[in-house]
Amino acid sequence: MKTYFRLLSFAKPIEKFAIPYVIATLLSILFGTLNLTLLVPLFETLISKGGTTLSDVTDKATSAFDITAQFKDFVNNSIITNGRSETLNYVCIVIVISVLLSNFFRYFSQRYMEDLRVHTLLNLRKTVFNNVMNLHVGYFNNERKGDIISKVASDVQVVQFTVTNTLQVVFKEPLTLIFYVLVLLSISVKLTLFSLLVIPVSAFIISKIVKRIKQQAKEAHESFAKMIGFLDEALSGIKIIKAFNSTERVKEKFQDENVFYSNLNRKMVRRQQLGSPVSEFLGVLMVSLIVWYGGNLIISDSPDALSTSQFIAYIAIFSQVMRPAKALTDSFSGIHSGIAAGERVLDLIDTKPELLDKPGASTATGFGKGLSINNVSFSYGEKQILNNINIDIEKGKTIALVGPSGGGKSTLMDLIPRFHDPKSGSIKIDGVDYKDLKVESIRAQMGIVNQESFLFNDTIFNNIAFAKPNATEEEVIAAAKIANAHEFILNTEYGYQSSVGDRGNKLSGGQKQRVCIARAVLANPPIMLLDEATSALDTESEKLVQEALNNLMKNRTSIVIAHRLSTIQHADKIIVIDKGEVVETGSHSELMYKNGLYKRLIDMQAFTD
Repeated sequence: MKTYFRLLSFAKPIEKFAIPYVIATLLSILFGTLNLTLLVPLFETLISKGGTTLSDVTDKATSAFDITAQFKDFVNNSIITNGRSETLNYVCIVIVISVLLSNFFRYFSQRYMEDLRVHTLLNLRKTVFNNVMNLHVGYFNNERKGDIISKVASDVQVVQFTVTNTLQVVFKEPLTLIFYVLVLLSISVKLTLFSLLVIPVSAFIISKIVKRIKQQAKEAHESFAKMIGFLDEALSGIKIIKAFNSTERVKEKFQDENVFYSNLNRKMVRRQQLGSPVSEFLGVLMVSLIVWYGGNLIISDSPDALSTSQFIAYIAIFSQVMRPAKALTDSFSGIHSGIAAGERVLDLIDTKPELLDKPGASTATGFGKGLSINNVSFSYGEKQILNNINIDIEKGKTIALVGPSGGGKSTLMDLIPRFHDPKSGSIKIDGVDYKDLKVESIRAQMGIVNQESFLFNDTIFNNIAFAKPNATEEEVIAAAKIANAHEFILNTEYGYQSSVGDRGNKLSGGQKQRVCIARAVLANPPIMLLDEATSALDTESEKLVQEALNNLMKNRTSIVIAHRLSTIQHADKIIVIDKGEVVETGSHSELMYKNGLYKRLIDMQAFTD
């Protein structure tokens, strides 16, 4: 129940929808019950052979729960005054009006419930997505993207239906059941007490049937998330899959999970579907017993004897009792599935970001002096990546990070925009510790161009303007010219309004990278972080991109990870990192003179080139 009430909190302000829903539902149930209650006087009008005296009615009206007495009184008075034909007309008109009002209010109750369902889904999906966006970068290295997508898309959908449907079942169906039972009691207390035995028996049997649905539902949600993950990986790596003739192997991997998910769903549906025929059989069995028991009451001479019209109406009303009773028992399976999905969604919501602004954190308003990295160490779990790193970066200087692959360069680069916090040591900007500043204000001072050129499935214009959404066309074009992108953009089908496709697949590697550089240029940050921005390009593209990068780094503080060491020989300071430690520092000529690791790297690259 704790999980359910947490999920229900996303329906706030629930009273905005619940109050009109309750009113409309009450009126709908009232008139719906009235429709069936009117059957007694209707049948009496049709069956009676002569007039009925008022004393008969008065005697009946004194019994407990007799809500049909007033209708009988009206019918009998009408028969005496207007005759049976006229009375039949009146009863039919009242029934038509009652049915109209019942359906009118039922429509509005369903409408308010749908509004509540949409409102709950809106709040829940917003909360989940916002929390995902607030999580630190490291979280996504350990989680499957498909699992996150499944929780945001599929699980949230299941949860919102469970929350609202349960509200509907918990309020509407029991209330409908109570109204019907009161009418049945007004007709025959003995027969009603006998007939109600089916409801607890049915509920007990159904609860046994759906007992394992929650665990199966949880496994099904997790399996579906795996399939989404396989799909995402397959679409992202389609070229690699086809290049290595692995299409069949990937299809088999997906199919194995697909079969597992399908079998789980089959088991769940079988259990859910078993509940309906069982409850229906119990209902029919009970109606048969009622016919037997009620028939004996009709032919008996006891004080509890029923008239034929009362018995027919009783059977008609009791058949309606089974509908809310069946809805209550059927809802158990839906609730178990929804709670299982809800636990997965709440688990994602409860995941807290590791990087949070400390209370009273100030805003970095600019970049005046420099960055300092002091005794910084970092590790992923037990694996030590960086060990006691010390680097000073003066404003306006170009700093190059070089070294063997896996030495920790990219990890150090991730610490500078505070994607992670160091395990020990500190990073300062203009002498102020990162932890005393707001994360967004730190990143506002920096522009990033990664080795992987990521573009959104949008136009070239919007991709460049991503860093500055209110940028004018002139500003975007100026940024593109600095990035050597203007000419190729004009040659595309629609110029700046051309779509780049999924992840920019309509552009070449060099073109994508130049659009990314234009995006960084437009942001105009004082600090540039360039992580092997030319490593994946051919020679011609590399030349154009390198020229764009040189334009980008003018009058800026730049921190560069270089694949080709020849591109950073003019850096103000070159820092050689190996096995998580700074092993050499100096200019190109100084490091060449030392004849250490840097010179060996230069010689190796010259040999391979």
